[in-house]
Amino acid sequence: MPIETSNFGTSPVLFTVTNARGLRAKITNYGATLVSLEAPDKNGKLTDIVLGYDSLEGYINDTCYLGCTVGRFANRIRRAKCTLDGMEYLLTANDKGHHLHGGGVGFNKRLWAGRAVEPSAVEFTYTSPAGEENYPGELKVKVVYTLTDANELKIDYTAVTDAPTIINLTNHAYWNLRGPAAGDILGHEVTIESDEYTAVSPELVPSGEIAPLAGTPLDFTTPHAVGERIAQIEGGYDHNFVVRGKPGELRPMAKVVEKTTGRVMDISATNPAIQFYTGNFLDGTVTGKGSVVYQKHFGLCLETQHYPDSPNHDNFPSVVLRPGETYRQTTVHKFSTL
Repeated sequence: MPIETSNFGTSPVLFTVTNARGLRAKITNYGATLVSLEAPDKNGKLTDIVLGYDSLEGYINDTCYLGCTVGRFANRIRRAKCTLDGMEYLLTANDKGHHLHGGGVGFNKRLWAGRAVEPSAVEFTYTSPAGEENYPGELKVKVVYTLTDANELKIDYTAVTDAPTIINLTNHAYWNLRGPAAGDILGHEVTIESDEYTAVSPELVPSGEIAPLAGTPLDFTTPHAVGERIAQIEGGYDHNFVVRGKPGELRPMAKVVEKTTGRVMDISATNPAIQFYTGNFLDGTVTGKGSVVYQKHFGLCLETQHYPDSPNHDNFPSVVLRPGETYRQTTVHKFSTL
């Protein structure tokens, strides 16, 4: 079906992509944000399974990163400092003295150029000038969302720079396979293709240790309901899992099953890791689509990424991008039913 466009506030555009099987995604160029994704349940009923807002104003005021593209650097950088080629850079400290999700005005708050790429893709581009949020180098970024007839939402990221810089892009969608109006995600069953995670301080910044998952409530090598052991994790899950296999190759990362609706989401990606976050900071102060008030654990995030605080740990995979190189990352969400 042709891609539809409509106004979303004054200048942003909302793109609606529908595949041959009825799956429908809505994406806006404000923050290159996934606004909604309607997927069928086991009876064929379509429901929007992404947390978000009914209008642009919600995304402008959003502090939870609902559905957006995160950059230049997803997750946290300790004390908002990093050293690159002997030069120390002081990034914006926007999270308890640390740098989080690109700083005070990250890619989620930027107006991207957007265009439909028929028959089933939308392309967004943004040029981040040198010095934006104190990052070095001008960075040219492209994000392409494709909705396939295999019920896959594919996100391809590429970027180039004119000077050495760091980069770690992801999508920050909050998923609820029952639909956010149905309540929390504690009954969702999650599997993560990981045997290790990056241990963190109480401020959720990596210590540098890569620790085993076996014997801990973080072990999702076999399916577990989110709520089964969450009380053993102070605050809830918000951890970076090191994914099995070779970074750079598209491989399975995580699976989510919601048995009452029969919806299943499989995530594959090329990144080294995935962040599992259970909406711990949703606190009843955010009113989303259809006037639903988002409470704690109303959505879960599975953010494919490089390790948090990578620039400050030599034992983590490099996040440095240099002139002449191209950053590439692909994430695929595949939807099915039991």
